[in-house]
Amino acid sequence: MTRPPNSLLHGTLEALILKTLAAGPRHGYAIARWIEEGTNDALVIEEGSLYPALYRMERRGWIEAGWGTSELGRRAKFYRLTAEGRRQLKEQTAQWAEFSAGVSRLLLAT
Repeated sequence: MTRPPNSLLHGTLEALILKTLAAGPRHGYAIARWIEEGTNDALVIEEGSLYPALYRMERRGWIEAGWGTSELGRRAKFYRLTAEGRRQLKEQTAQWAEFSAGVSRLLLAT
């Protein structure tokens, strides 16, 4: 199967980041890898998309950031979900389920 263009990711990146952080704090590279591995590399998260989304979500109060040490011993910025981020994840998950069910009904109709 060919990979869908990353433009399909545009509207779902924030929800995917929130879902990733629901499992615990992660730095940017780990967030991208978790999404890529979880989708069997169907989605490739580029820095030019990831970091603007993280900064936007931080400004909205959905995530918080702090400095820590990565698994490789390097200084890294770690992101974690806030209570507002958990509420947002629940809302966006429900919206995604409704949206994808509607699109599937139409595209898979015989």
